[in-house]
Amino acid sequence: MSRMEVYSPEGLRMDGRRWNELRQFSCQTNTHPNASDGSSYVRQGNTVVLCLVKGPMDTNRATSTTRASADGPVLNINVSYPPFAGIERKKRSKNERRLSELSIVLERCFLKTIVLKNYARTVIEVNLTILSFDGGLLAACCNSITLALIDAGISLYDYVSAVSVGIYSETALLDLNSLEESDLSFVTVGVVGDSDKLNLIMCEDRLPLDKLERLINLGIQGCHQLRKLMNDTVKEVGVELLSKRQ
Repeated sequence: MSRMEVYSPEGLRMDGRRWNELRQFSCQTNTHPNASDGSSYVRQGNTVVLCLVKGPMDTNRATSTTRASADGPVLNINVSYPPFAGIERKKRSKNERRLSELSIVLERCFLKTIVLKNYARTVIEVNLTILSFDGGLLAACCNSITLALIDAGISLYDYVSAVSVGIYSETALLDLNSLEESDLSFVTVGVVGDSDKLNLIMCEDRLPLDKLERLINLGIQGCHQLRKLMNDTVKEVGVELLSKRQ
């Protein structure tokens, strides 16, 4: 297998994984108890995202000027991409188009997941900081927000777990790194709980329709694996809290 070969004839990728294997995944919750109402730290491969959630709170306490909604909360998601996070030491502004699009996609995703009727006329602020980037950015942000909202005690219908899936020739590849994303067409899939219901799907490349279904099916399987890992972490934290109260 050559150094820059995406997928070898032996069925191995650049980092030694098979086509249906996730990168190493780890997560923590309540990482910043004094700075936020809920927080999480997610590592997917070499992509690392920190998420802080403040709220639900009155609009008077919100840092941004927002109008209260009687139908549900106002969800503000801010994405910070410091220069050290990527290979290129480039300073990025909060108004950069790529980060703005990422915020909008995540806001639409989680407004379908939060139980809106419980948080009328409130504001929920979500601050994402990308500490390291190596592909699967949208998926890592989505998983990090899910855990931080749970840590903040905000009611959700279920977990939202997300992963990226790409196509190499006739082979679907799960959970791409940055080198694979730069060479392949891929789609990011987000699933609600352990069902097959899609809450997020984003494709920025051209994909043949006959291969899209295969990618989505593989993405759903990967999301279920991530959901189990996230749920195990939440359960461990819950057991630890219960043991302290007893």
